[in-house]
Amino acid sequence: MSENIASQLRKGILQGFLLILLDKEPNYGYGIMKKMSEYGLGDVPKGTIYPLLTNMTTKGLIKYQIQASDGLRTRKYYYITDAGKAEKQVFSREWLGISHSMNSILGEENEQ
Repeated sequence: MSENIASQLRKGILQGFLLILLDKEPNYGYGIMKKMSEYGLGDVPKGTIYPLLTNMTTKGLIKYQIQASDGLRTRKYYYITDAGKAEKQVFSREWLGISHSMNSILGEENEQ
């Protein structure tokens, strides 16, 4: 797969991924990036994540609170909102349908 296609696919699913991640537990920017890395998305640049978090905040899908983290600094912790939970449900349904279709056609291709 070309790098452009892979990049476009990732961009298309990042918002849904972040909603699912933040529904599990609130987190701060760097913590979110570490979690993404655990799920195989470690190569997504900060220049993509932070604007997306800002956009999601503007849309009301997430909110943030400034909290002290280690006594020395404060961090912006992101929380999913009720609107974000509803959007997560829509994303999950759509993703399951699309992934089922893709798995079906890819399975047929591998059988040939």
